[in-house]
Amino acid sequence: MPIPPTDAGVDRSLLRDGVYRCLRNAIVDGTFAPGEQLKDQELAAWLGVSRTPVREALLRLAQGGLVLAQPGRSTVVAPLDVRETRDARDVVAAMHELAAREAVPALSGSDVAAMREANLRFATAVESDDVEAALRADDELHGVLVRLADNRALETVLELFTPLVRRAERLRFGSRDGHASVTQHDELIRLCAAGDAQAAAAVAYDTWHSLPSADR
Repeated sequence: MPIPPTDAGVDRSLLRDGVYRCLRNAIVDGTFAPGEQLKDQELAAWLGVSRTPVREALLRLAQGGLVLAQPGRSTVVAPLDVRETRDARDVVAAMHELAAREAVPALSGSDVAAMREANLRFATAVESDDVEAALRADDELHGVLVRLADNRALETVLELFTPLVRRAERLRFGSRDGHASVTQHDELIRLCAAGDAQAAAAVAYDTWHSLPSADR
């Protein structure tokens, strides 16, 4: 078929976001260790893309505190920093508190059921020391409230700072502390089902704020 003379309008942000997520996940899961140098040319070859979306992704990762980027110099994976992790944790906890407060009035029975099902999978994953599965289930459970809150600013803040907290989450879900999260989730779901937005918001905040920081 002949190529149309006009721009098809492909959303380049889809490529940028995909590259960003791949690099973010590789840092969070430890594929790229703290202090490791990140070269955009090597990353572009690994991902099969040009260097431009890689450079854009590295800038976004720097904004979120996952990499240290110095113009004209090397870009490295940021070390685990106690202060930055605590600051990010506090912000993320506040966002989930807000999400619960705004979402609970809109919760349906199927939404509550989805949260319960996610917590069952979360408990199973914690019991079997499957950190990746635990994180996915945890995302799905809290994601119900974030989705129903329908707050673009809230979602943007979580997108930026949650990855920094992920490394602390991995510490928790890989230890006995993960079992405490199952209980906290149960209480959160109970309050959501009862329509108690204020109490649910407080539990949502405590659940995230009790995550360990980099020194624990």
